[in-house]
Amino acid sequence: MAAFTLAHLSDPHLSPLPQPRLSELAGKRVFGYLNWTRNRQKFYRRDVLDTLVSDMLAQAPDHIAVTGDLVNLALEAEFAPSLAWLEGVGKPDRVTVIPGNHDTYVRATQHRFAEAWAGYMAGDDNHNSTTPFPAVRRRGPIVLISVSSAVPTPPLMATGRLGRGQLDALERILAGFTAEQIFRVLLIHHPLRSDAHAKRLTDSSDLLLLLKRHGVELVLHGHDHVHSTTWIEGPKASIPVVGVPSASALAHGRHPAAAYNIFSIERRGANWQCEQIVRGINEARRVREIRQIRLI
Repeated sequence: MAAFTLAHLSDPHLSPLPQPRLSELAGKRVFGYLNWTRNRQKFYRRDVLDTLVSDMLAQAPDHIAVTGDLVNLALEAEFAPSLAWLEGVGKPDRVTVIPGNHDTYVRATQHRFAEAWAGYMAGDDNHNSTTPFPAVRRRGPIVLISVSSAVPTPPLMATGRLGRGQLDALERILAGFTAEQIFRVLLIHHPLRSDAHAKRLTDSSDLLLLLKRHGVELVLHGHDHVHSTTWIEGPKASIPVVGVPSASALAHGRHPAAAYNIFSIERRGANWQCEQIVRGINEARRVREIRQIRLI
């Protein structure tokens, strides 16, 4: 049997930003809008994103995971274009999306992502659920388990939280897979560990304990806009936790240029094998292979 291929990209921060109405520029959005117009719009480019996605689609992955921050200020006018972009990436059965903190930027529109991207988030058995997370999607030999760490936060904060309800439900889901030979992939926007107080997952310690008890084979996240691979303790072996740069970024500061990952997953006898290929934008604005890594 051929290996199953899972592509992962994150934080596209779709541009151009629609012109906000004056009534929308209050509280946190004022800071975000000034940051976008003075800084971020120079580095997060739609042409870069389109080039990256075109290359990804040319690799013909079996499934695509997008781990949040499709929009910037969660303006009402951002959600229709974000859905159009998703439809260009693929159909809902081939693409799984979770929200990031920018998708729930303010309380007034924190519900809009769930309405706009419902088909791309729903689990196999809860297409009409009003509380879509955790969501479970089986695809070939893998199961995608989506959680949402996206919550509105005060200005200058970008923390995330799962909450007791999601954690308890996730524990039940993972306990149910204990006896199955299936490759479990956890999708979350925030990294499980962070040195940045303002960007951390506030209940990460609870999630780490849960994963230590029940385990998954792979965790995918965004949020930090950098290449990263860390390892956390699982019940039998260490678990790789992989982050990826923004899918629309030019290199700036500590942030590398846009990239995505493809994971090749297959069963070899009694064990799983997972290889990661990293592809990213170079200085000529073309996509090249950066490296290959054997994770499992």
